[in-house]
Amino acid sequence: MTASALRFAPRPVRVVIWGEEGASEVEFDAVAGATIGRDERCTVSLESSLVSRRHASVSVQGEHIFLTDSSANGTFVGDELVHQATLEVAPGTPVRIGPFQLRFDPIGLAVEDGPDGEPRRVASTRDVSSAVRREIHRRLLEHLDLAKLERSRMNPHMMRAKVRLALQAITPEVSHLLPASVDVDALIEELTHEAVGLGPLEALLADDRITEIMVVDPQTVYVERGGRLELTQCRFTDEESARAILERIVTPLGRRIDESAPMLDARLADGSRVNAVISPIALRGACITIRKFSRKPYTADDLIRFGSVTDRMVRFLHRCVMARKNMLVAGGTGSGKTTLLNVLSSSIPEEERIVTIEDSAELQLNQSHVVSLEARPPNMEGRGAIAIRDLVKNAMRMRPDRVIVGECRGGEALDMLQAMSTGHDGSMTTTHANSPREALKRIETLSLMSGIDLPSSAIRQQIALALNVLVQQTRFADGTRRVTSIAEVVGMEDHGDIEVREIFGFRRTGTGDGGKVSGEFYATGYLPSFLDEFIAKGLIDEGEGFL
Repeated sequence: MTASALRFAPRPVRVVIWGEEGASEVEFDAVAGATIGRDERCTVSLESSLVSRRHASVSVQGEHIFLTDSSANGTFVGDELVHQATLEVAPGTPVRIGPFQLRFDPIGLAVEDGPDGEPRRVASTRDVSSAVRREIHRRLLEHLDLAKLERSRMNPHMMRAKVRLALQAITPEVSHLLPASVDVDALIEELTHEAVGLGPLEALLADDRITEIMVVDPQTVYVERGGRLELTQCRFTDEESARAILERIVTPLGRRIDESAPMLDARLADGSRVNAVISPIALRGACITIRKFSRKPYTADDLIRFGSVTDRMVRFLHRCVMARKNMLVAGGTGSGKTTLLNVLSSSIPEEERIVTIEDSAELQLNQSHVVSLEARPPNMEGRGAIAIRDLVKNAMRMRPDRVIVGECRGGEALDMLQAMSTGHDGSMTTTHANSPREALKRIETLSLMSGIDLPSSAIRQQIALALNVLVQQTRFADGTRRVTSIAEVVGMEDHGDIEVREIFGFRRTGTGDGGKVSGEFYATGYLPSFLDEFIAKGLIDEGEGFL
């Protein structure tokens, strides 16, 4: 069968709506389409004065959904405002109408022409109901008592082999319960993962193109691929299976997640960071977020190839690291701060002693003399917690040449500033902020959380003395990540604010096809005050520009 032989048969489309009173669902026929508005006769009725009577209409063509706005105020599709126009809604894209947010589930069932010329469904496992999956799992437990298998005497490959053989024997027994077109081999593989692995997450974790996995509820799993969110066809059998997989993650770590402790931060064996929230906190069931990290750390050449930074900017940042300038990388969630910090740290000379401190270990330094410290949450009795601030204080007794704190999010910001000012030049950290100015304000606010009674003016002076370079990282709506500003912290201005001078920046010029952000990097022409240090340390060749 060729790809061109595939087509999509229409089926009801599910619309999930979030409003002030919670979530609700509406289904409409793909052929007829749907209307959205305040009028109760609309297919999707949204009661709000901010919604027009007939706000928008939805049409379906094959596997594509198109939204046509006909309102007075417009409709947001992702970050783009649609007004009196038509736009395709990509899978997983949030649609905002007034105070409501909507999501359209993927539509269309893959079909092909059978021998008799009639359309038939292509093999799939998604149509195997939760009830059938539970029945297979029950028979698996009867056939092979997983709880009694001694995992210590059996490696994971042997465990998987035993489970797979058992499932191969069970599936013929329940063939009458399975859809005629189901891919039995794929179903066995899924159920094997669910029994002894991480269930539907296994395939997503193995896909190097995926950087984030987001389980909204056991039936709804999104991923970030190429910087964009996509709704996948993966799902858990039920809430119980999702909870079982969470137990499988936390048990080796000596942690727990249950109704008394419904939130969890953990790390998988491959270094991926896991955050999980379960009921009663998560109203729709187990919610799991996994931040994946590249098996091979990105290099400066990779960032240049991605268009995240220019060669001139990388060369300047490399010289800042070599000249032992204290640096702060700022940006929003998922903007690439840790990736950039990894790239910057690769410029640290091999002979220096580095101490890294993180809430959850993510940094991947290649130097041989690296001491990695990780914060620890409290145990089941609520004791034994070790905060990042404790680790920063302890690091000062470990004779570090440089200290790298993965992220400042509390009172440790003041300790980090003091470390930068007391002989640990060339130290680096990150924080959440949307601009260099906001980053300085945030560090000031975090320092005030240290519990030490200091006036704001004294903290600002400490920041101005400790920090040398601010690097701003930004994630745009199209999924691209760019270094949008590199600035020098010059000192204190006469009126008491911290003076910042931009050296490099990024200027957005527009939005192209598919929402692609266009723009250009530029140099402001400002020469940093520490340029003479570059020259004195031999970081600039004769006749070469400092950039």
